[in-house]
Amino acid sequence: MAGRIEARLKELGIELPVGPAPVANYVPYVQSGNLVFVAGQIPLAGGKVRHTGILGDGVEVEEGRAAARLCALNVVAQVKAACGGDLDRVVRCIRLGGYVSSTGDFGDHPAVVNGASDTIVEIFGDQGRHARFAVGAGSLPLGSAVEIDAVFEVSA
Repeated sequence: MAGRIEARLKELGIELPVGPAPVANYVPYVQSGNLVFVAGQIPLAGGKVRHTGILGDGVEVEEGRAAARLCALNVVAQVKAACGGDLDRVVRCIRLGGYVSSTGDFGDHPAVVNGASDTIVEIFGDQGRHARFAVGAGSLPLGSAVEIDAVFEVSA
């Protein structure tokens, strides 16, 4: 029988990707005690970056939100791997970090990162409510428009 979160994903029509492999010398997540630290996830799907460019210079907020959503799905895929496939072990999302490739005068970082925050809350409900930051960056790996990292608490 599918777990509660798996049933929620199905209800939402979300099929999680396989957690992307690291593109450098790091691991996709580290568990310490009941905390899972997920490394920055970019908007990868099918081995390709799906949203590239710079917010405020040709990339609109809605595309940035879509990039953040895909990053969040990759975050959840990594958490699922950390939980041995059982997302019902998630106690809560503690913190989400959002990096937005943007021009110096772009100021709508929170609206972009809402694409990730909204996705996490949509999947986990109140357990998905989290502290977060949303900052601009001069560039991100592989030309990504957005990168998201996170910390989750999980049960043993």
